Amino acid sequence: MGVEIGGHVEKVNGKELTYGEFVQRYLLTNRPVILTGLMDDWRSCKDWVLDDGRPNLPFFSSHFGNSKVQVADCGTRDFTDQKRIEMSVSEFIEHWLELSLKDYNNISTNEDSGKSLLYLKDWHFVKEYPEYLAYTTPLVFSDDWLNLYLDHYHMHNDRDTNQERNDISCSDYRFVYMGAKGTWTPLHADVFRSYSWSANVCGKKQWYFLSPSQHHLVFDRYMKNSVYNIFEDVSEAKFPGFTKAIWLECTQEQNEIIFVPSGWYHQVHNLEDTISINHNWFNAYNLSWVWDLLLRDYNEANEYIQDIKDICDDFEGLCQRNLSVNTGMNFYDFLVFVVRFSFSNIAQLYHLATTNLHTSWRSSQMARQIIFNLESSRDIALKMKSTGAADNQSAVDFKTTLEDSTFMELCLNFGRTYLMIHEQCEVNLDRKQALGVDLLDLGISETSSSYVCTPQDLVNFIDYACAKLLTMAKSSGS
Repeated sequence: MGVEIGGHVEKVNGKELTYGEFVQRYLLTNRPVILTGLMDDWRSCKDWVLDDGRPNLPFFSSHFGNSKVQVADCGTRDFTDQKRIEMSVSEFIEHWLELSLKDYNNISTNEDSGKSLLYLKDWHFVKEYPEYLAYTTPLVFSDDWLNLYLDHYHMHNDRDTNQERNDISCSDYRFVYMGAKGTWTPLHADVFRSYSWSANVCGKKQWYFLSPSQHHLVFDRYMKNSVYNIFEDVSEAKFPGFTKAIWLECTQEQNEIIFVPSGWYHQVHNLEDTISINHNWFNAYNLSWVWDLLLRDYNEANEYIQDIKDICDDFEGLCQRNLSVNTGMNFYDFLVFVVRFSFSNIAQLYHLATTNLHTSWRSSQMARQIIFNLESSRDIALKMKSTGAADNQSAVDFKTTLEDSTFMELCLNFGRTYLMIHEQCEVNLDRKQALGVDLLDLGISETSSSYVCTPQDLVNFIDYACAKLLTMAKSSGS
């Protein structure tokens, strides 16, 4: 059964694209794009690639060989994914080189012949080798709340086991992928329904995209299971809408970066031996996608264990624990995440208002971006309020948060990113102390609105803080 290709992904010179243009053309429209010209100075493009364009596999063995990584067996299905195997990078490279000696480039990707094709995925390279500096995140992708947060906090703390560290709670979503020609990734939409970007350090990939408006066409009639491989013999009885799907297609060359928007299902094939650097991220522009996924997964988790509701002492807590395991965070985690970024955005806005960066600070691009962020966070809080499931947790206090060195470090890095995006300048290091002083002087932390433990509390806090700022702006005439 073939797939119908209805268009191709646009290719744009990334050097000629401003951040504002990227937002308007791709973030707000949620459309994919290939960007060129953004990888010229990357260390990885020199160290990881041979003169003939092939991967420099011995370099990985000699420099990173002891790292333990997850490797997918592209010929073995495991539910909705491929079977994963843990091995060292050296073992993976050795396997790859052995296949090369056997002329593995002639192996097809079907299940019978593809069992020996291994694909290294989700290698947390930046976390493991922070000093190596393999690349620089392009400016258009730098408003990355997810990875900034995980650099400072755990996404989820297991209250039952007091587990300090695990892949879900405190790792990042910055990855290296490595695979021989013929390796591939089954049809899927990205974790958290986040954005992602994928940069080909070497090699070539073929992408097939399906827009969110058509994702129901690759699910069964119960919307529980999706197609695994769009090129296998897809059952029309099980997936009655599949033949109606219209796909976008593109070939991603070496030194090109592809932007994958939220909610787009995609399947990817390596046409050559390939190494790529991938990030998943979200920010104010796609927070609603994250919440929609959480709510859907929560409803499914709730429905699945309804039969024990009457005998369970903490049914809601069980639902939230299951949600954190299955999705990577739960309602409480997400609320705390949004609260902390709301605090940070307020801090940036107050600091902007009290500096001389602009005569009329409210008209600056940075101020407009921060106001949009707060409006997005407020909208999400109102949506969460309607469920009532994130209430009655420990309060996040604004004053205590401002006194927390971890939060202030996040706040400083957040501000540095926004100055680079909108002002093209570096942040003054003295700003770290000023952020907290500004807000404490304005007295926001002395009110009951500074305690946030429910979504409605967050709405009240944002409204109060913005009203306070507006009053200050009027009195100063700015």
